[in-house]
Amino acid sequence: MTRILLADDDQTSRNILKAILHKWGFEVIVASEGIEALDIMLSPQRPSIAILDWIMPGLEGTEICRKIREVKTDNPPYLILLTSKDSKDDVVTGLVAGANDYITKPFFNAELKARIDVGRQVVNLQNALSSRVSELQHALDHIKVLQGILPICMHCHKIRTDDESWHRLELYIENNTDAQFSHGLCPECMKKYYNLEDINE
Repeated sequence: MTRILLADDDQTSRNILKAILHKWGFEVIVASEGIEALDIMLSPQRPSIAILDWIMPGLEGTEICRKIREVKTDNPPYLILLTSKDSKDDVVTGLVAGANDYITKPFFNAELKARIDVGRQVVNLQNALSSRVSELQHALDHIKVLQGILPICMHCHKIRTDDESWHRLELYIENNTDAQFSHGLCPECMKKYYNLEDINE
């Protein structure tokens, strides 16, 4: 279930919008002033979407957007400003502050729902991209390890890893690549260890 922060200092507006969001199936977290809203959005378990009123005590919606965008993250939240300010300059100010979308009051329920759905799509794409980048970075780290200089014992041929532990060569390769070993004997070892020349005679 998608979690949404609803920040609005007007209790009537807050209750109406909360009921609408619940009806649409969202989990709603409520804040009645700006500092509380910012604390929620900077917490480890923050919602992925925030609907912010512009005018609130403590911090205004645009200030909250700026402070959230100052925090670098691979999965930034989707921020929607919901306000009665409707001039083009206000829209520009809100978007420059870091809002992803801007809706003026009074709003149509269908429009708000559509814009929230867009926000969910953006968040899902960001999360998928972040996961893919992490996988690629992990693969790159493996490649760098395999391309670097590996400390190897000159007698037993064990490999020393970054944690200073020693591992058999085949085990190290299996753990760091997709290769698997099928053990056998080369002709020289067959002669050396099994004395096949004597058997053939």
